[in-house]
Amino acid sequence: MTSLTASLARGALTSPFKRAGRPDATLPADRLTRPASPVAPGPLAAYGRICGFTESGPLPLTYPHVLAFPLTMRLMTGHAFPLPVLGLVHTWIEITPHRAASPAEPLELTVYAQKLTPHRRGTEVTMATEARVDGELVWESRSGYLSRHRQVAQAAGPVTAVPPDAGSLPARAEWRLPGDLGRRYGAVSGDRNPIHLHPLTARLFGFPRAIAHGMWTVARCLAEAGDPSSIRSVRAGFRAPVLLPATVTYAADATGNAFELRGAKGRVHLVGTVTRQTGGSPTG
Repeated sequence: MTSLTASLARGALTSPFKRAGRPDATLPADRLTRPASPVAPGPLAAYGRICGFTESGPLPLTYPHVLAFPLTMRLMTGHAFPLPVLGLVHTWIEITPHRAASPAEPLELTVYAQKLTPHRRGTEVTMATEARVDGELVWESRSGYLSRHRQVAQAAGPVTAVPPDAGSLPARAEWRLPGDLGRRYGAVSGDRNPIHLHPLTARLFGFPRAIAHGMWTVARCLAEAGDPSSIRSVRAGFRAPVLLPATVTYAADATGNAFELRGAKGRVHLVGTVTRQTGGSPTG
């Protein structure tokens, strides 16, 4: 995780010199790759415990994203990346597992910036991540990160609008999230963004308290989604931050293919959908 810490420090230094919303902004063409490496069992087990995944079986659907995050941060904090990394908001993620990956299989990881998109609240960048085993693409994802700034002209809306029935799915579980969840998840994922660690550091970025990692919320929901081998794609949108500590409700339809995370007063924090292979169904 040392490289990730270095990237965060570099991001803090370079962000003041970057101006979001430049009309001539372009993305770096670099594709950063981590050579095939085995998955360390200790960190994987710690990740599984904090997110609620089973101790055996294939890699959790969200774990390649965690493994590749140092590469993502290195690219996003580089001088050629046009957006300031400080203040970027993770807005959505799409995950496509082409087959189940075993923890015993060495993964080669590749990250690149795919596109910039005008957003009604600023500029959104799409980051792509790919995982391969012996050259075979076994997993890929796309993530949106929003850099907030004023728009001169009318821009597009969010990538995915909030479904009209958001908040209506039946409750399946209630989770009480401790105030130190951000620090605990940061320790196992390496994502030690100040907004997640402590109320004092979160206030520097406009949050009254530390907030839960978006990737923890989607991982915790997917841990409830049943048989991971039946899942062919996941789409999740982050709607509102979860201020810690908190009590949240996991809600899902009867199939487990539509899910959401709601706050104590019904505020929707996360909406998601899962597509499965024919005959796939939740078992959890």
